[in-house]
Amino acid sequence: MPRASWKGTVIAESTVFESVEGNVYFPPGAVRRENLRDSSTTTVCSWKGTAHYYDVVVGEQVNRDAAWYYPEPKPAAKNIQGHIAFWRGVTVEA
Repeated sequence: MPRASWKGTVIAESTVFESVEGNVYFPPGAVRRENLRDSSTTTVCSWKGTAHYYDVVVGEQVNRDAAWYYPEPKPAAKNIQGHIAFWRGVTVEA
């Protein structure tokens, strides 16, 4: 079962997920929201659309922009709408 963790804390895990470009996208209900904090960062992908970011928070430690999602992806990426992926030191085990 895919699992995302940082600093010894499991942030997301689910048997249901999407895989795009080598990244695991967890459904929203599989992510522990208490470990996410809204970020104002956005980036644009030519085929997926505009990504929005979260900081990952464990205790007092913050990993800026370590999670991202597409709230309104382009049609080619509709399967990941609202799903959350991780990077920047967050370990994702499949």
